[in-house]
Amino acid sequence: MTVAEDPFVRAPLSGGPVPRILALANQKGGVGKTTTAINLGTALAAIGETVLVIDLDPQGNASTGLGIDRRARKLSTYDVLSNEATLREAIQETGVPQLYVAPSTLDLSGLELEIASERDRAFRLRNALKVLAANGEGVQFTYVLIDCPPSLSLITVNAMAAAHAIVVPLQCEFFALEGLSQLLKTVEQVRTGLNPGLSIHGIVLTMYDARNNLSDQVVEDVRQFMGEKVYETVIPRNVRVSEAPSYGKPVLLYDLKCAGSQAYLRLASEVIQRERAARAAA
Repeated sequence: MTVAEDPFVRAPLSGGPVPRILALANQKGGVGKTTTAINLGTALAAIGETVLVIDLDPQGNASTGLGIDRRARKLSTYDVLSNEATLREAIQETGVPQLYVAPSTLDLSGLELEIASERDRAFRLRNALKVLAANGEGVQFTYVLIDCPPSLSLITVNAMAAAHAIVVPLQCEFFALEGLSQLLKTVEQVRTGLNPGLSIHGIVLTMYDARNNLSDQVVEDVRQFMGEKVYETVIPRNVRVSEAPSYGKPVLLYDLKCAGSQAYLRLASEVIQRERAARAAA
């Protein structure tokens, strides 16, 4: 299939029949990837978008953080990627209006071995999203956020093969740029071999601590290295953000006025501004 024939490449950036698909990826754990997926999704829903979070991490933390009890996950992204269920069948409502989730279970950890020999192994998610977009019934999404596992595995490749762009959460720590280089290399490989339309939407700096000189140095280094790809919004290290998942809530529901919530609202606005600028330039 050529780029011109692929409806995911020529689709409207937002508000059209095909949602804008962003994968949140970083092979390092503990960088705020799942937290960003949950709270960016909530913030986008709060400003009027209809959002689907696809949980592709076998740990299922995004599902838990959105209030989906493990016992309630009758169908999961494992069932979708193993072709046992459609994506529409796996989707569940959350406690946030206009925010939905396709939950994950530990079964997903064995998927790579199960489908490794299949010809379509890298395109299982893209195919599921195409079916979802083609089916005019039910909720129509304007944004899909894919929470990837903390590894550059076949599951992550599925997310990158399905996405329009990558959002990279990057913790303000000493080795931040070291991990980023490997991720960018993987994105380039996926672009070359599987998804010519893939791009880096932006890099979001997380867990920023204003009391720590190292945080300022990391922000400066990443902005110098990646330039305009780095979002202006920086997510601060915030106790309320850390507490919210234990209550099965995004931080915007747990404490709207805290610094973390306000930062994610600014990030959502910045994401939409970049979408509008890209649409105007297209």
